[in-house]
Amino acid sequence: MLNPESVISFLVASSIIAIAPGPSNAFLMAQTFTHGRQAGMKSALGFAAGGVIHTIFAVIGLTAILKASQTAYNTVLYVGAAYLVYLGVMTLKDTFKKQVACADKPHVSTKKSKNVFLQAMMTEVLNPKVALFFIAFIPQFVDPSRSSATLQLAIFGLLYPILAFPIDCAYIYGGDKIAGYFRRHPSAPLWIDRISGLIFIALAVNLIV
Repeated sequence: MLNPESVISFLVASSIIAIAPGPSNAFLMAQTFTHGRQAGMKSALGFAAGGVIHTIFAVIGLTAILKASQTAYNTVLYVGAAYLVYLGVMTLKDTFKKQVACADKPHVSTKKSKNVFLQAMMTEVLNPKVALFFIAFIPQFVDPSRSSATLQLAIFGLLYPILAFPIDCAYIYGGDKIAGYFRRHPSAPLWIDRISGLIFIALAVNLIV
């Protein structure tokens, strides 16, 4: 079905891309620092779900439309950036509310962390650069001489989030270890929240630039 050499090349290239620090890794670290390891795992699952959605888009040709239409690209770009700014502002806003005892709030409330999966998925889906990645990178490994190109595109597209997930988990584990040190200090939760909020806003700027 698939060309073995193409599969090996894809796995190597995808591993390098997944390991390289980027917006997704920064989002994972921010959520892990703010909400803990469980929220980081939800973020990783959200990114994986976003990858599946982008695979579907690539197969039905939506990403081709994004690539061909500057207006469509810019629309998704600014919507995604606005969403990240919203997350950042809301995170920063909470840090200026009435402070509670450290014992009552070791980092961030559990209620907020329930939305992490959706936040991560929407961040991934609303990133047009990810859409262009799927339409520009993955087709390079499709072998026209073998089975349906559409089927190969779908398989490679689904392989990427599956491969990236354990790498994201490694980032989460390391981030949680680092965050644990800061959480042992009384003022750490407040500053972790503020840094996380700034990271979201920085991601939005990076998305536009």
